[in-house]
Amino acid sequence: MEQQVISFRELSPVDIDAIVVLGKKLNPNRSIEELTDFLKEMFGLNTYHCFGLYRGEKLVGISSGWITIRFYSGKQIEIDNVIIDDDTRSAGLGKQFLTMIEAWAKERSCITIELNTYVQNGRSHKFYFNSGYAIAGYHFQKFF
Repeated sequence: MEQQVISFRELSPVDIDAIVVLGKKLNPNRSIEELTDFLKEMFGLNTYHCFGLYRGEKLVGISSGWITIRFYSGKQIEIDNVIIDDDTRSAGLGKQFLTMIEAWAKERSCITIELNTYVQNGRSHKFYFNSGYAIAGYHFQKFF
């Protein structure tokens, strides 16, 4: 079987239809229409970036990224919605994707990377610990 090339690129609004297919996997209670509307609004923000990981021509991973500056961390990228397609998990692509995002952030003078992961997602916790991440605090949320 021929090895497919793995590539990384920053995504844009023209990629929304492909992004929401993977986004729905992590957010099953949201409709495609709602996720599409969220993405359109996010792409309108100048601090928002969306990353794609491709195996050949197929989008197999996505992540959102937000460039921020905080007192406690300096300039950083905060990533979220990190998703690798179920069919390609456990093949080392998550680690490769994270390394590519980190390199992208370093090129833009970010000095830290931060993320949130769902409390019940133990598999992701192990992945991030193994990737050198540490728990820095609690994330609180309040709906209006």
